[in-house]
Amino acid sequence: MKKIGLIGGITPESTILYYRILNQLNATNFGKPHSAEVIINSFDFGDIAKLQKESRWDLLNEMMFKAGENLEAAGADCILICANTMHLCIDSVRRAVNIPVIHIAEATSKKIIEKKLTKVALIGTKYTMEKDFFKVILTSFGIETIIPELEERDVIHSVIYDELSVGKINPPSKEKYLTIIDRLISNGAEGIILGCTEIPLLIEQKDVSVPVFDTTKIHATSAYEFSINNKNT
Repeated sequence: MKKIGLIGGITPESTILYYRILNQLNATNFGKPHSAEVIINSFDFGDIAKLQKESRWDLLNEMMFKAGENLEAAGADCILICANTMHLCIDSVRRAVNIPVIHIAEATSKKIIEKKLTKVALIGTKYTMEKDFFKVILTSFGIETIIPELEERDVIHSVIYDELSVGKINPPSKEKYLTIIDRLISNGAEGIILGCTEIPLLIEQKDVSVPVFDTTKIHATSAYEFSINNKNT
């Protein structure tokens, strides 16, 4: 397989998920003890979160640009940004490299289209829910997007940053998420995008009555398929 570069640490918990998924895919495809060829450029999430709160996307763009350069120089053949929110900086990464940078929203949109759905709900950080970078891509695929109400967005965001990002899985928070998801379904959502790479730690398909789109798994799988389908290029 070709080498997959991960821009990680945003958060460490989601980077662990990416690494685990990629290794499981290669072991399933080629048998044990095979594992994935992965290069990780990992950030201190404390620094990232601080700059996000300060809206210093200029500095975050510089950091992502450098991470892309580092991964390509280290031999990566494609790159994943291991966070939905930090796809706000994907253009900076793409400017830095001459290898594919696989967009999490594009990969997710393709899976939604495969299910023949036209209206989905997006949950994630407030940046992901309230900014347009994810929704614009969904729209380009002909997919209508709805998001939770303001107070619900606050709940979802705080659980991500205060709990999931540090590996805390609290049943009451799961119940809050499921209540929000049920309301979104009642408002016409045919599917639910888990638009934060930590949310799959809390919510699974078995918890929800409509299709769930785990962006972490979709994104990692898309890169893995690239890595093996382009192994001779």
